[in-house]
Order: sequence, then C-alpha cells, then structure tokens
Amino acid sequence: MANFTEEIKNEIVSSPVSDRGSMLAMLSAFIRTSGSVILRDGNFGFEIITENEKTAEFFIDMLENSFGLSLIVSGAKFDLLSGKDKLAFECVDEKSDKLLYELGIVKQNKNGTFFDFTIDDKIISEVEYKIAFIKGAFLGGGSCTVPSSEGRTGYHFETVFTKKQTADGFCEILCDFEILAKLVSRKDCAVVYIKSKEVISDILNTISCVKCLEKLNKIVEIKDKLNNANRVNNCSVSNIDKTVTASVNQVRAIGIIAQTIGLQGLDKHLFEVAECRLADTNASMQELADRLNISKSCINHRMRKILELAQSLS
Repeated sequence: MANFTEEIKNEIVSSPVSDRGSMLAMLSAFIRTSGSVILRDGNFGFEIITENEKTAEFFIDMLENSFGLSLIVSGAKFDLLSGKDKLAFECVDEKSDKLLYELGIVKQNKNGTFFDFTIDDKIISEVEYKIAFIKGAFLGGGSCTVPSSEGRTGYHFETVFTKKQTADGFCEILCDFEILAKLVSRKDCAVVYIKSKEVISDILNTISCVKCLEKLNKIVEIKDKLNNANRVNNCSVSNIDKTVTASVNQVRAIGIIAQTIGLQGLDKHLFEVAECRLADTNASMQELADRLNISKSCINHRMRKILELAQSLS
C-alpha cells in the first residue's frame, strides 16, 4: 500500500505535461533535488536517482520523447530507510549538455563555465511554470506525513535541496502562492518544510493533487473529532477528580467538627449541609444544592464556613 508521499507523487505524474516551459521547470527542480551534474568527455550531463517507479517512468518518458535524450541505468541500491531500491539513471552527451544550459543549471560568462544554484527567472517566468517547479521539486526531494490512525505522527511536508540558494528560491516561489514555509539546514542539505495542516492543504491545492487533498481533509476531520473527544473526556475526568478531592476534604472537615464540638454545635444551615454531604459523599456541589433547594453559590459559601471552622479546630 502506497504511503501518502507516494500517493502525492503518483497523482502528480498521472497528469500529462504538454508544454515545453512546464517540462523545463519540472526537470530543473527534479535535477536540483534528486540529481547531480556530470562532466565527461567535454560534455555536461546529469544523474537522477529515485525510488518511485512511476516518477522514473515519467521523467524518462519526458526526456526521451520530448527532448530526445537517452538514459541508461547507472546503478541501483537498496535504501534501508525506505526499504526500497533506489535506481540511478544518467545521460551524458551533447543533448544533455544543451539541456542543462537551457535549464539554467550550467551557465557561461567571461570567466568560463559555472554551475548556477539559484533558480533561473526564465524557468519560472509564468505561473504554470512555478507550479511545475513545485511539482518537480516534490517528485525529486519531497515527502509528506500525516497522522496515523493511532495518532502517533503529526502533519509534515518537506522538500530537500542540495543547495541553500535553490531552497531560498523555492521559498520565494511558494510565497507567490501565499504559502509560507520554513527553511532549515540538515547535514549537507537545505530543507524547506511545512507543519501546518492548513498550509499543506494549500500546497496540495496549488499543485492540483485533488485526490490527496480530499484524503488529507478526511484525515484532518477525523483527527479533529478525535482530539475534541479527548479534550472533552480529559475535561470530564479532571472535573471528576476535582469533585472527589473536594468531597474528601469536606468529609474530613465535618469529621473534625463532629469529634470536637459535635455537629449539633453547628447552626441549622451548616448542619443541613454537613448532613447532606455525609449522606452522599459522591454528589457534586450542584447536586447537593438541588437537594437542599438552594443555589450553588449558597452551598459553596456554607461549605467554606464548615472548612474554615474545621481548620480552626484542628
């Protein structure tokens, strides 16, 4: 059974991408999160790594059919954390060299060739390109966890980048959609993350993951109902504890009075309260007030006098 991260990735790749601009944005993000640049025989190329088969098929199909590149499997290893095989694909030739320049990953200036870790403005010049970049980044370095049925996990959405400059640019893209994320360093990577269920909902809506958004909303609804039920239960338990503690203290005070001056030494009203309490040690103050046909504030006042008298006698 696919986890929520895989469900999001599978829904992203299930939607066809036809325009070249969106493809370039997705590729640029994917390589920046799950890939590395290779220089061989004077040509720049790249290697991409993924454990999601549908994601691999999606980008291989895009690269081969839309850009005319040929990828080969360069390696495979078992990932202990995920329990899955991670496949590595690479492409290094004149076409890959040209593509990396078009993606804005490799550039040239008067000083020579260099890698640009910022996000090229041309790659995200349109709103749909920015959305495509978000999708590509999640496919390459994204994960999302939601509360389990046991409630042991919280809401967490993150995308991991190899360079902080790219992560900074990604945060700016999210801001364009009023999605505020946090950035933190983790080992040699930069992690953009979100822990708010409302903001995670916004980002799923932005990248048109309708099915996953519906599932998230159901999880939120169930979790909120469970939390509310727990709060009500905890409040009830707390109130019961307070009632029991108050009753024990009141019975003890009445006992002190009975052993010293005797309950007959109390005035009529205090005697009625003491007698009523001894008759039912589990009753709440409201229940005692109802039985004596007085207000709750009145019985609280009389019981406070009994407690003060017992304290003076002890």
